[in-house]
Amino acid sequence: MTENLHTSGSVVLGIDVGGSTTKIVGFRLATDGSRTLMPPLFVRATDPITSIYGALGRYTAENGLALSDIQRVMTTGVGSSYLSGPIYDLECKSVPEFSGVGLGGLYLSGLDEAIIVSMGTGTALVHAKRNPDGTTAIDYLGGTGVGGGTLLGLTKKMLGVDTIAHIEQLCEGGDLGKIDLTIKDITQQGQFPEMSINLTASNFGNLSDLADSHDIALGIANMVAETIFMMSIFAARSKGISDIVLTGNLTTIAPIRRVFEGLASHFGVRFIIPENSSFGTVIGAALYEG
Repeated sequence: MTENLHTSGSVVLGIDVGGSTTKIVGFRLATDGSRTLMPPLFVRATDPITSIYGALGRYTAENGLALSDIQRVMTTGVGSSYLSGPIYDLECKSVPEFSGVGLGGLYLSGLDEAIIVSMGTGTALVHAKRNPDGTTAIDYLGGTGVGGGTLLGLTKKMLGVDTIAHIEQLCEGGDLGKIDLTIKDITQQGQFPEMSINLTASNFGNLSDLADSHDIALGIANMVAETIFMMSIFAARSKGISDIVLTGNLTTIAPIRRVFEGLASHFGVRFIIPENSSFGTVIGAALYEG
C-alpha cells in the first residue's frame, strides 16, 4: 500500500493532536533544501480523528493546497496515537513529542542550545542542542503537572471562570499582597542580601479575608507561572546554560508572561518567548527527520 502514498509534494505538514485542540503547520520545501514556514493554525474538537481531518481540511483550503502538494504529514501529541494509518493516501509518520518540543524551540529561537519549556496542560522540559554533524540531541529532563490545566481547573472551581480571556481580565487589578507571602514579610531587612525581598516565600501563604476575585485569579496565575519558572531554573542550572525558551499556550497569557519577565534578572537567566511560541511542538514535528 505504501507505494501509492503521495511523496512528491513540496510541503511537509506537522499536526499536534492535543486533548481539545489540534495545531497544524506547514513548511514549503525548496530545491536547495531550505524550508519556509507557512502560517500555523489550530482547531478545536473533542474527538482526535475528527480534529485531525478537520485541521487538514481547513489548512489545505486556507493555503490553496492540493493533496498532491503534500509530501508527508508528521503527527505528534497525545491524540496522534488514534491514527493507525495514512491520512487519505498521504505518508504519515509519528514524531516523539519531546523531539517536537526541542526542535521547535531551537527553530523558533534561532539558538543552537537551550532549555525548551513546553507549557501546555502540564509542563515538560527538554534540553536541546545542535551537534556539529547537523543532528540535534534532545534530552527530556522531566516536568510538572502544573500548567494550563491547573490554571483553568482552579479558576473554574474557585471563581466560576474557565476561559483564558476572562482569567486575564480578572487578573488585571489583582493584588498579590493579599495572596502571597513574600521574603520581606518573614525576614528582617538585610537578613538575606543575596535575595530580593519581593520574591515569593509561599504562594497563597498570606491569603487575606479581603481578597477578591481579581486577587485570587492573579494569585493562581502567579502560582502556576512561578512553579514553572523555578523548574526551568533548576533545569538550566543542571546543564550550565542560561537560555530558556518558552513555548506552548500559556506563553500567550499576559499575567504568566509578566512573571517570567519580572523574575529573570534575579536568577541570571534569559527567558525567550519567540513569535509563534504556542506552536513550538507542532513546528518541531514538521521539522523532524528521525
